[in-house]
Amino acid sequence: MSIFSEKNKKKNRNLYMPGEEINIGKKDMFAQWDNAQSFATICKTRIMFGMGVCILVFFIVALRLFGICVLPNMYKPQNNTYHEQAKPIHRTNIVDVNGNIVATSLPTVDLNVNAKNILSPRQTSLDLVKIFSDLDFDRVYKILKKGRGNYLLKKGVTPHQQALILKLGDPGLEFINNEKRVYPHKGLLSHIVGFTNIDNQGLSGIEKGMEDIIVETQIPLRLTIDIGVQDTIRSILYANVKKYKAAGATAILMDVNNGEIISSVSLPDFDPNNISKQDIAAQFNKATFYVYEPGSVLKIFNTAMALDGGKIRISESFDATEPLKLKAHTIRDFHPENRWLSVEETLVHSSNIASARIALKSGFNEQYNFLKKIKFMEKLKLEIIETAMPLVPPADDWEKIDSKIATIGYGYGISVTPLHIISAYSAMINGGIYHNPSLVKKADNSSDGVRVISDNTSKQMRKLMRAVVTKGSGKKANILGYDVGGKTGTANKLVGNRYDSNNVVTTFVSAFPISNPQYALLVMMDSPKRTKETFGFNTAGWNSVPTAAEIIEAVAPQLNVQANYDLDEVISNKIIEASYGR
Repeated sequence: MSIFSEKNKKKNRNLYMPGEEINIGKKDMFAQWDNAQSFATICKTRIMFGMGVCILVFFIVALRLFGICVLPNMYKPQNNTYHEQAKPIHRTNIVDVNGNIVATSLPTVDLNVNAKNILSPRQTSLDLVKIFSDLDFDRVYKILKKGRGNYLLKKGVTPHQQALILKLGDPGLEFINNEKRVYPHKGLLSHIVGFTNIDNQGLSGIEKGMEDIIVETQIPLRLTIDIGVQDTIRSILYANVKKYKAAGATAILMDVNNGEIISSVSLPDFDPNNISKQDIAAQFNKATFYVYEPGSVLKIFNTAMALDGGKIRISESFDATEPLKLKAHTIRDFHPENRWLSVEETLVHSSNIASARIALKSGFNEQYNFLKKIKFMEKLKLEIIETAMPLVPPADDWEKIDSKIATIGYGYGISVTPLHIISAYSAMINGGIYHNPSLVKKADNSSDGVRVISDNTSKQMRKLMRAVVTKGSGKKANILGYDVGGKTGTANKLVGNRYDSNNVVTTFVSAFPISNPQYALLVMMDSPKRTKETFGFNTAGWNSVPTAAEIIEAVAPQLNVQANYDLDEVISNKIIEASYGR
């Protein structure tokens, strides 16, 4: 090959001489194909990217729609004027023994202010004061102009008020769902059911005492109370408080065979729907929280104690010819008989002297143990928190001083509640079984009864209680057709260092029918006055007894207690009436 050819070859690599071998490289051979492939790859990548973006957008939209439509709590716009409360407190209904609602919860709305989102603090304040007349402009304006924070401005907004607020269109005004406790019978059951605070938490009565059950269950809480009977008793008691000008009163009706409280009234009472405007004194439950010296009704337990303990016999008599003089005390009778009295006459004439002798004959140990057995030394367990501890003298002093044993025997020196009295009285006449009092119906009707006296002693006590009504201070309760039995008690209040006979507490505890007891009734009046109608007397026989008679006559038919017109004394009365009719 010539030198010329070699030079040309070097100058231009694209020129080849004839016969010269052409060597084509891979790079040159597939250059065009590689270019085509790169364009396809780019297109494919772009398409895949676009599809990926579309899928991602679709997934986001689908997730948001799921959150809005299926899970509303996942979607909460910041400026929405209606906010759900996370979990409003739910309280179950409370019903009476027949299923009538006595406490329920209704949905309500509260007004909340998000000061940060308020458009015009001054104008919004003016508008809110127009809607809510009880709001103060200066206070509202001070809250709104802060520009930060959340404030509960108004609870219990009505639908009309809510509509007016929505018309304002202010994003800073928000609504919170809540519940409001409502008591349809107002003051009728105020001391039993109680009430809740603004946060729907129980503060008194069943609402407080049964708080856990009321909040945790959806099943209505059923009481032993019959609101029909409750209404009857309250009406009669209210009328008689006015009639005898008493400072207050209480009445308890109990089933003697299981301790269930059918009715419990304490006057004055209050409306739990509007507790802020009620007198605090009216919230005091006299039936379960009032501790007082009950007077002669304690003679029931003094007599039962001595009979059951074998310390006395029913046929025995006691010297009441003159006052009983002890070391530090002289005991007298209110209406002295000045003679020896039998056990029956001791109760019929309510002799302090004879009762004191019975107590002294029984002694400290017998008295102390018996009062402990009938729970006069402990706070009674009930489904409400308003129960009180009795006031009992120290055992050491009590044991050493005879006058304490004697005075407790006829009704002084120990203070208990009306609930203590009626619970123990039921045991004296129901066969001797003590049942814990209850306001809530038991699902299984189980009995928690404990024997405190013998059945024979209980039979004797029923006869003695009947004699008090037919012959003694309980005569005004001797209702035709119902053999009522009971005992009166009038206790002077301690004013300063002395007992005041013009300031008394009167009690009548009774049962009907006493021959086969079903119900016990206690009526207590606080400071009844001497009136012309009572001939200047303020003792139990002139106020608590006739009040109890009215109640028994009215509620016995409601309780389906049939009148018995075959009673001996009823037949005698009818014969006398017939003879006068001629």
